[in-house]
Amino acid sequence: MIVLGLTGSIGMGKSTAARMLAAMGAPVCDSDAVVHKLLGKGGAAVPAIDAAFSGVVRDGAVDRRALGAAVFDNPEALKRLEAILHPKVHEAQRAFLRKAAQRRVKLAVLDIPLLFETGGDRRVDRTIVVTAPFLVQKARVLARPGMTPEKFAGILARQMPDVEKRRRADFVVNTGDGRLSTRRALREIIAKAKRLRGRQWPPRGYQPGQVVHA
Repeated sequence: MIVLGLTGSIGMGKSTAARMLAAMGAPVCDSDAVVHKLLGKGGAAVPAIDAAFSGVVRDGAVDRRALGAAVFDNPEALKRLEAILHPKVHEAQRAFLRKAAQRRVKLAVLDIPLLFETGGDRRVDRTIVVTAPFLVQKARVLARPGMTPEKFAGILARQMPDVEKRRRADFVVNTGDGRLSTRRALREIIAKAKRLRGRQWPPRGYQPGQVVHA
């Protein structure tokens, strides 16, 4: 099975690309959705976050806005949060890949916003970076509710520059060219990737149905 890592800076069209890949039959693990579940009511990360960040848990769920304020422009707080979330997200990704392997799919996608920043590229066979001209990116992001130029700048400062992501990528998709062009590019990537030999998953000796801790 080929494991593709999908990433891109904020506003580059990663979510749209993920939906397109899923529509093409490629199962996608959405890391943002995993985090949302972890932070939701009864989520597995709630107790640890409650202990690490006073006042951000309300009615059994993490108030994402309060948590965001607690870690914004605070590298140490952000590291504490990542130390709680990243292992749990990785566990969910491994469970997703196990299920995909059991279904004998040829290709699966891990949608990881900070793929290169967190070393996630070492856990996939090939990487896809979605990109767009800066003015397109800026317009998309600032159209989001509650977004400000200051918040946008802060987010960009924590992300690897787009030019570096494109340099590291195996495949680059320019979403600024429109949906039709994006869909065509993703189809071509899937076709190319399926001809490759997967090296990340399943582990050597794996059999469908086997429980694997990777």
